[in-house]
Formats: sequence, C-alpha cells, structure tokens
Amino acid sequence: MKWNFAYLFLIFMFYSFLGYLCEIVCSSIKQKKLVNRGFLCGPYCPIYGVGALFILFFLLRFKDDPVLVYILGGILTSAIEYITSFLLEKIFHNKWWDYSNEKFNLNGRVYLFNSLLFGLGSLVIIYTGNDVINYLLNMLSIKAMNILAYSLLVVFVIDVIYSCIIAYGLRNRLIICEELKNEKLAKIPELIDKRIRNRIEKFKTYPKRLLEAFPNLQIKNAKELDLMKKIRDKKKEKQKKRKKKK
Repeated sequence: MKWNFAYLFLIFMFYSFLGYLCEIVCSSIKQKKLVNRGFLCGPYCPIYGVGALFILFFLLRFKDDPVLVYILGGILTSAIEYITSFLLEKIFHNKWWDYSNEKFNLNGRVYLFNSLLFGLGSLVIIYTGNDVINYLLNMLSIKAMNILAYSLLVVFVIDVIYSCIIAYGLRNRLIICEELKNEKLAKIPELIDKRIRNRIEKFKTYPKRLLEAFPNLQIKNAKELDLMKKIRDKKKEKQKKRKKKK
C-alpha cells in the first residue's frame, strides 16, 4: 500500500492506542487502581505512534537481522522518549516522568529496562504489527481510509490544543506558587496580592486526570498544588457565604 498521509496517520493512531493500553495496564498495576494514563484526554499516547513510525521508516530495511532491529529499536525509541521528556519539561515547567530511582537511568528520563522492552516492541512492529495493520488497512477503500484518517485527525488536534491549554495553565500557576512558597507559609494570605490571587482563582479546570496519570507531578509540586487548593477552597467559602447572605 502507498504510504500517503492518511495511511501513515492511521498507523500512528493504531500504535498510539496500543501504547495507551500498555500504559494503562502498567500504571494501574503500580497504582492499584484504574488510571487514564496519558497527556491527552483521548485513548492514545502519541509517543508510541511516533516511535512506531520511526521504527518502520528506519528499521524495515534491516528486517533480515532481528538482533540489529532489537538493538537499534531500543536505542531509537529511547532517544524519542528522552527528547519528549526534555521538551515537555522545558515547555510546561515540569518533569512528567522520572526514572531517577531506577537502575541504569539517564538523567531520570530513560532507563535500561524500558529500553529493553522498547527493543522487544520494535521486533513486534517489524515482524508482526506491520503485516497486521497492512491487512486491516487493505480492507478499507481509499475513500474510507481518508474519511477515517481525517476525522480522527480533527479529534486529535482538538484534544492536543485542549490538553496543552490545561497543562500550560497548570504550568503558569505552579510557577506562581513556587515563588510564593519561598515566603513564610503563615504569612501567605497577606503576601498574596489581589492580582496574583485572581490569576490562580480563575483556573477553573483543575487537572485532576493529569495529576493522577503523572503522579510525579504531585510529588514534585506538593506544596504548590496544596497552595492552589487552599486558595481555591477559600474562594469557594466566600462564594457560599455570599449566597447565604442573599
């Protein structure tokens, strides 16, 4: 099948969904509860889709050498994970995952065990996954494939925009609270001026799902998040008092 945009995007979505399922299983086992793991709201983790496309682009030519596919696949996907972690931290002022406590990690962004699993995943994609998805896509007409791909693209883009707005809003308020936490906690109510307080109070959508999906965020920013909750709770109390007076 010709590698056009619709075809590549459906491959991307297919592996993003599979990656999402893997993340849910692993995270739910670790946290002992069902977790909607992922930066986005929808059932997909784009990093897996990107990794799969890179594997297909660069490693299909080495299909006759599974050992080389395993090694290069582990290296390539680990590099993607490292770069993604770095960019998310720079953009959103947070380290979304941290492997610092794991053995053989690199700056807490990647670690050996994951890389070994990624190598196995690369073998699955090259020797099984590629044939399976080609079979499934060949069942669709060109028109049906385009309709499906572009419909999913619209949903995906909206999800990315919405999730980035939420994450960036969280980033801004964490920065504010990080500055405030350096002051004496007992004096915080007096130290927060009206402008800063309003900026935090206007944060209507508290990213509960993001915090559950990435528990490292709560651990790293416990004091800041606690301060955000206190400010919002105080606002709710004032609103209740006003309603009672009315």
